[in-house]
This record gives sequence, C-alpha cells and structure tokens, in this order.
Amino acid sequence: MKKAGSGVIVGIVVVLLAIGVYGVTTYNSLAAEENNVEAKWSQVENVMQRRADLIPNLVNSVQGSMNHEEKIIKEITDARKAYNSASTPTEKNEANNQIEQSLGTMVNVIQEDYPTLASNENVKTLMVQLEGTENRISVERKNYIEEVNTYNQSLVRFPKNLVAKALGFDKKANFKADDSAKVVPDVSFE
Repeated sequence: MKKAGSGVIVGIVVVLLAIGVYGVTTYNSLAAEENNVEAKWSQVENVMQRRADLIPNLVNSVQGSMNHEEKIIKEITDARKAYNSASTPTEKNEANNQIEQSLGTMVNVIQEDYPTLASNENVKTLMVQLEGTENRISVERKNYIEEVNTYNQSLVRFPKNLVAKALGFDKKANFKADDSAKVVPDVSFE
C-alpha cells in the first residue's frame, strides 16, 4: 500500500513540476516577445526622431528662398515640437502624421513653385535624405507590425493563452495609419 501511495505522490509532484516548468518557460518566452515589441517600437521612434532632427536642416536650407511661405515652415516647426514633446506611441504617431503632411506640402511647393530651388544641391541632398528617412520609417513600421503580430499570436494559442492570461500579458496595439493616409494624393505635372 505504501508503494502505491508514494507512486501517486511522485506522479503528482512530476505533473506539478512539469506544469511549473511549462509556466516558467511560457512566461520567459512571452516576456521576451513583449520586449521585442517594445524594441521594434523604439526603432520606429528612432527613425522618426532622425527625421525630426533632419527637418531643421531642410527648413534652414530653403527658408531664405521661401520667406513668403512662412505658414508651411511654421507648420513643420510646430509638428516637430509636437513630436518631440509626445510621450506615448499614439501621440508620437499623431505628431508624425502632422510632420508627414507638412513635409508633403513643402516638397510640393519646392517642386511646383521653385524649380530653381529644387535644383539646388543642398536642397537635393536634404530631400534625398528625407526620402531615405521616410523609407526607413516605413520599414521599421513594417517590422513593428510583424513583431506585434507574432506576440499577439502567442497570446491566443492554447495552452499558452492560459498562462498569459494568468500572468497578465495583454495584446499589443498594432500600428494604425491615420485616416488621411487612405486618400490618394493628387500628383500633377502641369
């Protein structure tokens, strides 16, 4: 009888130990995935900050030739300030959208109204830098979206979802473009 009782106890201990090991490994993998999501968002912020730092150089290069376009320059400066003071991903994204809109206006003005200014080497260089930065932002947003998707998929898979729920892991919000991004810009060469 004692042998059967001790076998049951050993079996219970083994099962509890297996559940404990699974819980620990699941926690560690979810914590690592959560950190990856945060790291990917940090990289998105990094490239958006690069653009925010680049803007003053672009503005200074064209400001002398565009004195009467102060409104655009003010919008860009205000958008950059809003970005630098934003603290949450949502605030950063909203400020980023303001920057994108203002820069689009400035680039159009340069190309349409100031063809000689657009051919200036400094402006060309800065516009290429700006385009490269926009591409970097797009790539990093894509990486962030993929990482959030991987993390969120982990949270809904059984039996990991039971451990995730018990340990307080929540789904992460994915990047969402501003509604104005759905409007196709009108490009005219007239």
